[in-house]
This record gives sequence, structure tokens and C-alpha cells, in this order.
Amino acid sequence: MENNISGWLCLDKPAEISSNAAMSRIKRMIKTRMGYIGTLDPFATGVLPIALGEARKFIPYVNEKQKTYIFTMVFGISTDSLDIDGKKNGESDKIPSKTELTAVLPTFLGYQQQIPPKFSAIKIKGQRACDLTRQGKEVSLTAREVSIFSIDLLNEDLEQLKEATIKVICSKGTYIRSLARDIAMALGTLAYVKSLQRTQSGFFSINNAITLEKLQKIEDTNALIGLLLPLESPLDDIPALYLSDEETKKLQNGLCISYDCCDASCSNVLIFERSSRTFKGIGSLLSNGTVKAVRMCSL
Repeated sequence: MENNISGWLCLDKPAEISSNAAMSRIKRMIKTRMGYIGTLDPFATGVLPIALGEARKFIPYVNEKQKTYIFTMVFGISTDSLDIDGKKNGESDKIPSKTELTAVLPTFLGYQQQIPPKFSAIKIKGQRACDLTRQGKEVSLTAREVSIFSIDLLNEDLEQLKEATIKVICSKGTYIRSLARDIAMALGTLAYVKSLQRTQSGFFSINNAITLEKLQKIEDTNALIGLLLPLESPLDDIPALYLSDEETKKLQNGLCISYDCCDASCSNVLIFERSSRTFKGIGSLLSNGTVKAVRMCSL
């Protein structure tokens, strides 16, 4: 396929494969540079945004403040990785009731201090915590502030909950495995995460995601391009500025331009060419009434 393809692909990542391995499979189908946003654990599924070509430039500007997950936790057993792929390292006879669980869940709303799992990609002196843990080294991770915007039990038909399926909307950086561990701790028991699906990551939704299986069946380049989301799609929280072709070319060449109507309350703006309404990149509004380039497309 052509190597000048640019845009966003919302992948529905399958289980039993890492995020990087999933992207590598796409690279074999689409010969272009790419990157992804928001690592999913191998056992997890769901939304994995892939930036192709020029879209890679805009990864730092994508709003990931809010994510949605549906996960199933199993009570009475713990594992070293806090998920189904880990080794069993604890047992408890305590199985919570629906009443107990529904009473505890609201206590996790709002800001939380959360300790990440030892099996995570967080770096300690340049090394990933999961690698140090596998080497048998002691890993100590400090608590991080996360936000839980909503949390709901989905399988309310059961009175005794050996397993509980929960939907949570949370901030970027929240570890669902740690959340499940903390919920179990609050209930006086143990638990691990059996399954995990990310259904929303900022702009990207499971509703517009495509599976690897479907991608592998696409041989026509035009059909593939039709699946890609435009470069500016996930940047919809940034205000837009429409400029002439001459002005956008100046920005692409590294020059600043004057703009009398600059809103000093804004910082970054999406730059569009006025006549074609074509996205050209991201600029910055300066207090002296000028616009400078921040990240511009080279298309």
C-alpha cells in the first residue's frame, strides 16, 4: 500500500496481544510510520487510537482527559499482576454481596490517591516497573492522583457477587487493575481483573473502532483511506483559525504572521486554509498579536 497515508485509525484491540504488537501488525499492512495513544495491557481489549503518517505530529495535543472502561473482577483470589494473566498469590473466603459492593463503589468517586500496579510500564530510574518486578527486584511505586467521574455495577441481578462487572469513567492515568484491588480491599477481600475493555478514550469510541480481523481483509487502498479519521478529528477541543493560503504557507515556512483578531485568552489554535477549509496544523497565538507555527502538516 502507499506510504503517504495520514489520519487516525481507531483500533478495537483484541486480547492476548500487546498494544505495540497490534500496531506492528497494522504496519505490515500499511507501509507508513505510526504511533498509538494509551497502552492497553495484553489481556485488555478495546479502543486503541493509532496515528498514521502526519497524525503522529499531533499525538501530544489529543485530549485524553476522560476514558471509559468496562471490567469484570473476580472476588476471593488475587494475582501478582492484579489480572487474569498473573500468578495466584492470595485467597479469601469473603465474597461480597450486591448491597455491600453498591455501598462501597460511591466512595471511589472524585479524586483518589492510587498506587499503580508493580506490573506496569512506569519507569523507575529508566527501567520499567514490570521488568524490575520480573527480575525479582523490589519495586516501590508512589501514589498518583486520579479522578473517577462515575462508577456503576452492571450485573445487578446477582445477590452474591463472585464476579462483578463494572463500568467506570475516569481520568487519564487511572489503572483499572489498581481500582479493582482497592475496591476488594475496601470490602475486606481480594480480587483480580478477569476482563477489561476500553470503550472510550477522549474523542475515540468503540462505536467507530475496527478490528484487526477486518483490517486484514482490506486490500484496496481507497477502502482503507475511507476508514481513517481526519488529522484534526481528535483535536476538537482546540479553537480554529482560518487563514489565507499565503498566510498558512508562511507558517509552514517557520515565519510568524500578524493577526489583528487574535483572542489573547487562547493559546493553541487549529490552522485551516480558508478557501479549501483544509487543516494545516497547530499554531500559537502570541500576546503581541502574531501567530507562530507549533506543528504544521507537510502534506
